[in-house]
Amino acid sequence: MLIGKVIGDVVATRKHLSHDNQKILYVQIMNLDGSERGSPILALDAVDAGIGDRVLVTQEGWSAMTSVGKPFSPIDMAVIGVIDSVELALEPDSPEELRHNT
Repeated sequence: MLIGKVIGDVVATRKHLSHDNQKILYVQIMNLDGSERGSPILALDAVDAGIGDRVLVTQEGWSAMTSVGKPFSPIDMAVIGVIDSVELALEPDSPEELRHNT
């Protein structure tokens, strides 16, 4: 899974039948420190995410297909969760923690 931020919606008037009534999101993949990682991707929305939401993205075909209820359809990526916060321990023995809230 990847962490991303929804930066837009995509409107497609012509698309594969399995994509009918499915929202397509434009998602910028992020590093854990909040910096951008690579180019934005397109993902079908399984959780009613919106622009500005920090999200979990699956990039494995079967997981993406089944998360939006469309098994055996041409789907590579799907938004499968909205992230409330990310908490990282800097070192296993360190009491310091990095907390990033959305």
